[in-house]
Amino acid sequence: MDDAAFFDLDRTLLAGASGPMFSTMLKRVGVIPDRAIPGEGLLFRFFDVVGETVPSMIATRQMARAAAGWDRSLVQEAGRLAAQGLVHEVPGFAKALIARHQEEGRRVVMATTSPYDLVAPLAEALGIDDVIATRYGELDGRYDGSIDGFFVWGPGKLAAVRQWALEHGVDVARSYAYSDSVYDLPLLSAVRFPTAVNPDPRLRMVAAVRRWPTQHFDVPAGVPKLAGIEPQRLLQVLARPELFPWVRFDIAGVERIPETGPAIIVGNHRSYFDPLAIGMVMARAGRPVRFLGKKEVFDAPVVGQITTALGGIRVERGSGSDEPLAAAAAALDAGEVVALMPQGTIPRGRAFFEPELKGRWGAAKLAALTKAPVVPIGLWGTEKVWPRNARTPNVLAIGHPPTVRARVGQPVDLRYRSANADTERIMAAIVDLLPAEARVRHEPTPEELARTLPAGYQGDLDAETDRRPGSD
Repeated sequence: MDDAAFFDLDRTLLAGASGPMFSTMLKRVGVIPDRAIPGEGLLFRFFDVVGETVPSMIATRQMARAAAGWDRSLVQEAGRLAAQGLVHEVPGFAKALIARHQEEGRRVVMATTSPYDLVAPLAEALGIDDVIATRYGELDGRYDGSIDGFFVWGPGKLAAVRQWALEHGVDVARSYAYSDSVYDLPLLSAVRFPTAVNPDPRLRMVAAVRRWPTQHFDVPAGVPKLAGIEPQRLLQVLARPELFPWVRFDIAGVERIPETGPAIIVGNHRSYFDPLAIGMVMARAGRPVRFLGKKEVFDAPVVGQITTALGGIRVERGSGSDEPLAAAAAALDAGEVVALMPQGTIPRGRAFFEPELKGRWGAAKLAALTKAPVVPIGLWGTEKVWPRNARTPNVLAIGHPPTVRARVGQPVDLRYRSANADTERIMAAIVDLLPAEARVRHEPTPEELARTLPAGYQGDLDAETDRRPGSD
């Protein structure tokens, strides 16, 4: 028998309730009076935060009786109108997961308590294979006040899923299920691969005890949320210059970062402080950013968990795997911003002072794969805040803080014909954003050379002066 993937709708495929959109469209087509329903907005907001409750589901069940006499064709039209808006509210990571299940040969099914005639158009717009939803009884084209079959909630949802599975040759015990609600425990417990998505408080506790994965479809897998906010958003609130008295920031061109949609941020690599500098730029743009990082960072105690929680993308250098590229492409497909340093590592020795920057192909390949715009950022002065030979940044420089300069450029004009040529275009665009002194060859002093080497380095300094960027 086959397996399938069952997705709840409200607070799962959608971050909140579908009710406000359905109510608006039912009013538009004339099914219900076009006036405010007392307390309706408050109830929807309460559902967005708390999720399903027994009283709300009792009221939902009674909607079948309240709908008696409604013209079914008008309700279906309201569903089609609602789908035009709701399809854009389904997060990109949810759409990517639906596509992945289908690519693996698995049927994807929307399983929801909501009325079938309202949700079926949205399922079709999302490319979902089938819908299990509450169906209202009908007589002569109008609802008759009854429920036809199961009320698809709690045990009723599991019963409806099992009936559908029997008719379609699907083994529920081998399948996947995604839901936010503790009242979907019957279904989640019946499948092999349950996932708690944006879970309500009780489901969050059950998932922790049973070691079920927890996910939010509007952020990458592994990124938690606190009161509906991801950690990086909280950190961006704190990304204020006055909280960094040991460094000054000179940032310009933030308006060139797209306000919405995918983007690839590329910057030059001079210091361990570079990701924080780019983070400050992105905080001003008001967008979270997903960094590609070395596997050693993800494997480190505490730091690795923090990096994952911030949505970092793990890179195993030299493995030859396309997995990091695929993960970054998935984030871009979901409308995220991905950042990487094309140089791969901080240049050592005299290579650090070269006016010409050498880069790897990753950004160019990712751009060719996704067609996301590549936005360059030129960084300067980060090495004065945290040189490579220091284990920590110099937070004592409050009386004479160095200046970190960041300039955001226009998207790079890429041709997608040659990764080498596009990489050169990317690196040239970054160089164009650096100050004039960066374009002049500089003969470093021994002290300056030493600052370009890792902390505790015991090798031969002269042997390092000929190394090229990205060679370690």
